[in-house]
Amino acid sequence: MLAATLTGLLTGLSLIVAIGAQNAYVLRQGLARDRVGVVVAICAASDVLLIVAGVAGVGVLVENAGWALDAVRWLGVAFLTVYGVMSLWRARSPEALRAADAPASSLGGVAARALALTWLNPHVYLDTVLLLGSLAASHGPGGRWGFAVGAGLASVAWFLGLGYGARLLSPLLARPRAWQVLDVLIGLTMLTIAVSLAVSG
Repeated sequence: MLAATLTGLLTGLSLIVAIGAQNAYVLRQGLARDRVGVVVAICAASDVLLIVAGVAGVGVLVENAGWALDAVRWLGVAFLTVYGVMSLWRARSPEALRAADAPASSLGGVAARALALTWLNPHVYLDTVLLLGSLAASHGPGGRWGFAVGAGLASVAWFLGLGYGARLLSPLLARPRAWQVLDVLIGLTMLTIAVSLAVSG
């Protein structure tokens, strides 16, 4: 059981610690200190829910529902394209950037973006539901839930660290120009992932 949990923890970290749309958004909110708890809670809870679904066997259903993954893929392409363009637009003038002392975004808007970046990304289903679900099954009936616990802990620890640890970078991002560069990088990341999703079908 302990070995399965450790394997799940390491596997979960290996999948989640990568530059992606969701991580980029958590990082930006963490740097701005804007509704960090909401973003972290939504991303971590969503990951745990998807991991549990995969371990429970939902991966088989997802694998056979090609039309559903296609629909999610194109919704994700549209959302990431819009978000990427918005980030690049925001970066065009340094004085328009939201720094740490800017007014906080609305709770609903922040929550909606976090949910969309999580649930409109088909790679999330492939990684958490299919891949982690399959790996968990290889540990047998007794070990698969231990694997799920480890993978879930990896997600929670990662998002907590990324969201709340981002403020340690605040001194480096005190100048508007640094926020401009960050928004350009986030925008390009979103657009790159959108193109990747569009051609992956």
